[in-house]
Amino acid sequence: MLAFCCATPAPAAPSDLKPQAARGYERYVQLTEERMKLELAPGGTFLSVDGLPGAQRSDVYARLQRGEVTVLRLRTNDPAGSARTPDALIHHWVGTIFIPGASLREVIALLQDYDRHDKYYKPEVVKSKTVEHSGYDFKVYYRLMRKKIITVVLDTDYDVHYHALDAARAFSDSHATRIAEVEHPGEAGERQMPPGKDGGFLWRLDSYWRFADTGRGVYVQCEAISLTRDIPTGLRWLIGPFVESIPKESLEFTLQSTRNAVARANLHVSQ
Repeated sequence: MLAFCCATPAPAAPSDLKPQAARGYERYVQLTEERMKLELAPGGTFLSVDGLPGAQRSDVYARLQRGEVTVLRLRTNDPAGSARTPDALIHHWVGTIFIPGASLREVIALLQDYDRHDKYYKPEVVKSKTVEHSGYDFKVYYRLMRKKIITVVLDTDYDVHYHALDAARAFSDSHATRIAEVEHPGEAGERQMPPGKDGGFLWRLDSYWRFADTGRGVYVQCEAISLTRDIPTGLRWLIGPFVESIPKESLEFTLQSTRNAVARANLHVSQ
């Protein structure tokens, strides 16, 4: 599944990912996935919008029907404090779109078409490739690029798994297994920096998608969790809001691009 390039305008000097931060992130993901298991169980709240109070839920569904992308920041409860990430930031967002006229099969087929994601999701995805495929399990490669003040290029690998709940609902999970920042991309001196010993623009990434077919279209939800280097204390007041807006923008871009790609595919079939 498409990854989100959560690049931050950090200093150019490399920043090591601390083992405690890596363990804290893993614990945070574990706690989040425990919540997800309840939502995916019979009677659970499959789409996050369905967990909102009545009036707010109606408003969000109306916005989705108008073609908006709704995005909310999340934070998983960690009462024991076991998910601390020193010198690193966890970014956690969920977004939803509605794709009118689409079917569950069409949406999933497009998302599994990894060899063409560099066309569906450009310019953030520069290269994409299915490395291995067995049934509902995929290994995928992306070269990602993010431009905002500075340009960051990352070579990334993922394990992706799809699951069907019933004829109208499905979900998937995607886990980055390698994220390497690329220095001098496209040049003779191009090289990958050691993962975890780089600019800290993206150290970890896990994303979780849900699909609900209404018969009139498909609701698509993506929940993304990522880990980047922290913002220097003296700069937090200045660049904090800017840094934290980037994962949100990437999620919005990914969902909008998904809807646009499905719409173009349907238009091509109908002509």
